[in-house]
Amino acid sequence: MGTAARVLCVMGSGETAPTMAPVHRDLLARAGGEAATAVLIDTPFGFQVNADELVARTRDHFRRSIGHPLEVASLRSAEAASEVEREAAYSRIAAADYVFAGPGSPSYALRQWRRTEVPRLLAEKLRTGGCVTFASAAAISLGVVSLPVYEIYKVGEAVRWLEGLDVLAVAGIRAALVTHWDNAEGGTHDTRFCYMGEARLRILEEQLPEGAAVLGVDEHTALILDLAGERAEVRGRGRAVVRRHGRETELASGAELGLDELRALLAGADARRAPASREEPAHHPGVPLAQPEPFTALLGEREERFERAREAGDPERMVAAILALDTTLEEWADETFSGDERDRARALLRRMVTRLGEAAAAGTSDPRERVAPFVDAILGLRTRFREERRFEDADRLRDLLAACGVEVRDGRRGEESAWELAPGR
Repeated sequence: MGTAARVLCVMGSGETAPTMAPVHRDLLARAGGEAATAVLIDTPFGFQVNADELVARTRDHFRRSIGHPLEVASLRSAEAASEVEREAAYSRIAAADYVFAGPGSPSYALRQWRRTEVPRLLAEKLRTGGCVTFASAAAISLGVVSLPVYEIYKVGEAVRWLEGLDVLAVAGIRAALVTHWDNAEGGTHDTRFCYMGEARLRILEEQLPEGAAVLGVDEHTALILDLAGERAEVRGRGRAVVRRHGRETELASGAELGLDELRALLAGADARRAPASREEPAHHPGVPLAQPEPFTALLGEREERFERAREAGDPERMVAAILALDTTLEEWADETFSGDERDRARALLRRMVTRLGEAAAAGTSDPRERVAPFVDAILGLRTRFREERRFEDADRLRDLLAACGVEVRDGRRGEESAWELAPGR
């Protein structure tokens, strides 16, 4: 520990996706570069049965995609932790140059942190030196009040705020932080503003403490507050939004301003009227309605490439699209999706391979010669999966080939697989 940086970064989502990796790398450089000690606080998802997996995936993402080791300040349950375990977590947070926390439940994180040293340690780090990067659920806890997302959206409890950690006060900001600001997962219903929608947000605004505003951050977007330099900047695919009494001021990606200007906006200066309430998500200037997640957009692009190649009868380009999709799945393997994106991506991969097999099985005077480029390409992908120990995916490719009339015989260790067409094909 010894960095002069005093930075608070709020990520709207995508904290373990390729979209935010450059932001992590830049902030780590400010916090001391290779010598910086980075820690993950696992509290927000500490109640989840897959907490160990989330920790492992996050650490692996930092190692592979960001190029920096990530230690763990484990405090999954302050209520259940021993005094020694709590002190160990406090010690790691205090010694860290870079503190990171992300997905989970805001209300759970608040309940665990409220009577611990964590809020004080975060505030102290921002006063004396260090970088605090909080995303998604963890970021929501930093405001003067915090949103109990799941209780309202999933359980149907009353629309209300919880008392927040108010770490934003270190930056002289009195606001409620709302991540996932431009969420469009609802499709037919409004899930902007972290699943609250316009109607609920208006109720929440009426309940804000006196002098407080709402500070929203779009998905796959970072709002970086440089406390030492008294500057704020927005990076990523979307915007930060200051909203006060239904009036909004947008800060587009690439925007830079002084912290005093941001404080003035939060106090009500130069805000403009927000779009009127409506069932569908309102249109923001420069931002298409229901803008797809970057991962979803990539899936669409890969599928479009594949279909163009299929229509042109080009097997090499079809295989290239499949390989590109597989690479995309690998690059986004560490992302904590809120929906079924991963399942849809795997379904797309299987569908593309099936269509490749169908194209290969189309009529020809010499069936084996006709299908050989397709089959060999699929077997090459299958060999890659087996080398990566992705045996379930490799088995699916074999089964898909079998369904298309291609029988695969695996050779002994080190030998290539052989294949032949089933009789009648």
